[in-house]
Amino acid sequence: MSVATPTLAGLPRLLAGVAEHGSLDLVAHLDVHGPAPELPAPGRGRHSALIDEVEAAGLRGRGGAGYPTALKMHAVTAARGRRRTMVVVNAAEGEPASLKDRTLLESTPHLVLDGAALAARAVAAGEIVVCVGEDTPEVLATVSAAAAERNRLRERIPMRIAAVPGGYVAGQESAIVNHLDGRAAKPRHTPPMIFERGVGGRPTLLSNAETFAHVAQIARHGAGWFRGLGTAEHPGSTLVTLGGPVVAPGVYEIGHGTSLRSLVDAAGGLTESLRAVLIGGYSGTWIGASQAGDLTLDDGCLAPHGASTGAGVVALLGESACPVAETVRVASWLADESAGQCGPCIFGLDAVAGRLDEWAAGLAGDGREEQLRLASVIRGRGACRHPDGALRFVASAIRVFAAEFADHGSRGPCGACTAAPSLPLPGYERGSPTPALAGAWR
Repeated sequence: MSVATPTLAGLPRLLAGVAEHGSLDLVAHLDVHGPAPELPAPGRGRHSALIDEVEAAGLRGRGGAGYPTALKMHAVTAARGRRRTMVVVNAAEGEPASLKDRTLLESTPHLVLDGAALAARAVAAGEIVVCVGEDTPEVLATVSAAAAERNRLRERIPMRIAAVPGGYVAGQESAIVNHLDGRAAKPRHTPPMIFERGVGGRPTLLSNAETFAHVAQIARHGAGWFRGLGTAEHPGSTLVTLGGPVVAPGVYEIGHGTSLRSLVDAAGGLTESLRAVLIGGYSGTWIGASQAGDLTLDDGCLAPHGASTGAGVVALLGESACPVAETVRVASWLADESAGQCGPCIFGLDAVAGRLDEWAAGLAGDGREEQLRLASVIRGRGACRHPDGALRFVASAIRVFAAEFADHGSRGPCGACTAAPSLPLPGYERGSPTPALAGAWR
């Protein structure tokens, strides 16, 4: 696994010091970043200056939705009244193709905890909870040790670590709240919104780990510094997980608007010809190689392709892989990851995966019309956006790999269908002895 940055001015930011020190304990963290600034607490009738700075910086959440962080902070402060608020760091990272948050927490946990502590003070929170997937014990150990270091210093706001069940939808924000409240880690219907009634019924500021790390940097260096990288609409740097046929796959820090070509070059270049690129993870969008050459990794450039940077996943698919087999395999996994509480997800995604399976096996001819019909029934329904994300992944695959799907529909499986999978899944396989997790991603 590589942890690196393309050669661009102003980088690294979040990963500063990691190359020299490895994982940063508190002493190394303070040596690299210095102490967190002593910002004044919000007074009666006014909010914290940190919220204004985050707003001026234009920071958007790095968990996938890209929601402006300052708007969340404003909403929590407006909803709190006389109640103490909560801050929750979501580092569950259920997206199998993403390693950025766990890499960040293993490499520089105190930067994330700084951001959480500063945000908690800004919204007058009474507690901080850091949620880490129970399937990543090494991250749990690192973050627990970092929190213990800080608690020994008697931080103003108590901080605890919570293990969250593994699973794709268990990391969804309302599922996190349910888990912390002692219920099953399943998404809930909204409203009420989490900023109004979150953990324990209290207004809750919940964002992913990378977002809080950026808050810490904005507090130290200011909005102008943050905007020194990136684009006007999406300023700052971001972490991306680059996987597939490159010399050095791994987690890279880039500025928004960096070209895909320069990211691949920073990873040592391609090891085989490129067939397509998946942007945003398994709720993201495929883009064909013929269109990928001029891509820049910012939502303005990606929007015409129906894509966004999402969870920071850039998954390259080489010519040796079968895109139909990869699509069927991921769609089947996504269907199995349903929380099992909404009909469109339980039955709809299973039907989509089953029809794709038949199409790939040459048993259903051209299954495009059936997929469109199923999508029209499922889209936009249920307690969370899991069905919508799965349909986006499938629909873009059918569009980009139209020729390959047509060939499978008429002839059945191709020679590459039995090759080792390219896209990573957590030990999952559907009717095949092929290992489900490609080693190049770890």
